[in-house]
Amino acid sequence: MQPRPVTVLGECVADVLAVPGPPPPRPSGQGPSRGAEQGLSLRVLPGGGPANTAVGLARLGTPTRLLARLSGDVFGRLFRGHLLASGVDLSHATAAAEPSTLAVADVDAGGQAAYSFHAEATADWQWTRAELDRADLSGTACVHSGSLALVREPGGSLVEELLTRARRHATVSIDPNVRPALVDPDVYRERLPRWCAVADILRLSEDDLGAVAPGTAAEAACDEFHAAGARLVVVTRGAHGALASLDGRRVSVPGVPTRVVDTVGAGDSFTAGLLHFLGERGLLGGRLDRLEPAEVAAACAYAVRVAALTCAVAGPNPPWAHEVAAGGGGRDSGHSMTSSQN
Repeated sequence: MQPRPVTVLGECVADVLAVPGPPPPRPSGQGPSRGAEQGLSLRVLPGGGPANTAVGLARLGTPTRLLARLSGDVFGRLFRGHLLASGVDLSHATAAAEPSTLAVADVDAGGQAAYSFHAEATADWQWTRAELDRADLSGTACVHSGSLALVREPGGSLVEELLTRARRHATVSIDPNVRPALVDPDVYRERLPRWCAVADILRLSEDDLGAVAPGTAAEAACDEFHAAGARLVVVTRGAHGALASLDGRRVSVPGVPTRVVDTVGAGDSFTAGLLHFLGERGLLGGRLDRLEPAEVAAACAYAVRVAALTCAVAGPNPPWAHEVAAGGGGRDSGHSMTSSQN
């Protein structure tokens, strides 16, 4: 079955990763070389949680529209090229005058990334009511949002309003994607009950859960989220797979062994795999009334495979459908830009 369209609302962020080795040589005409110079080589990849999810969905075969505010700067042009090459519909994206958001990833020896953000007054958060009122959600089976788009003002509150409107005719999916370095976790805790009242699907990582419900077991947290309104809650556990709870009925899915390059974008790819699997089976478009635990388990198992393939390459580079079908052999590294910082 051809999935019905999914609309993703949220940010595009330039993920900046350090590349081992010296910075590239100076172009000719920029002065004499002074020998070995201190510096840092950087690789810039198009990212951002919602944008990664949109790319993942489109590559898997779900018709996907991204509602984003795209800057006209060099990073905004990178985003556009990457999204369009992946098959994402940008016909309703907003051209923004503000600069793009940057996230500098510090990846440890195990592939885990910690971020610092350059996000003040950037394009992603400056939504106006008029811009979002123009959003065409007709025919959309699911509206997915989350990450910083839901907590950064002035746009966050307006995004919540749009999700509330969308719920009248579409499944709503939310991924909090907590970023303590940029937003106090108390902001997420205060808003989470409202999100659960709107969301049919809530996906969190273990780190997210630790930030919004410290000291609470995953199963107990799922029950709290159900009581607030979310029907399907999924907690991803990295190499250990995922725990899903559908109205309190639990399923656990193991992880998939993989050679981890880094974990950047893995959770976003999981969400894309989950929504694609459900949409392909005609289970999106309402309140998940026909969804059963066995289908949740199958969807999560598929999503775990998609996330594992993302971990096997550098940066937020979700797999294509044929790579998932083939087990991911021969994955390439996707689009990138390199620069140096002295």
